[in-house]
Amino acid sequence: QLQLVESGGGLVQPGGSLRLSCVVSGFSLESYAVAWFRQAPGKEREGLRCISTREGNIALLLRVKDRFTISRDNAKNTVYLQMNSVKPEDTAVYYCAADALCGNYPGDFHSWGRGTQVTVSS
Repeated sequence: QLQLVESGGGLVQPGGSLRLSCVVSGFSLESYAVAWFRQAPGKEREGLRCISTREGNIALLLRVKDRFTISRDNAKNTVYLQMNSVKPEDTAVYYCAADALCGNYPGDFHSWGRGTQVTVSS
């Protein structure tokens, strides 16, 4: 059974940086795609970035492509989201999700973590 657990969220000041981690089990990172999503209250869940062996590193939300980066450590079964120059509008619950291929929408992914809260405020 596929399992994903996010961590690394918290309170950060505008302009700061944060690195989120997604530890996965039950599958190989080399065989599946893992994406980061976020959802703020009253907003749709939106995909940020996705990574897979076949598709590489894909920016799903273009307006954050220059500030957010995704990476993976196959040995540690972990996918990271590096968030730089964060803004108050980045405040949301951040989720990681997995499926066979990268998709643009939440329905494209069959497995999800519970999420980690990121709050950007001074």
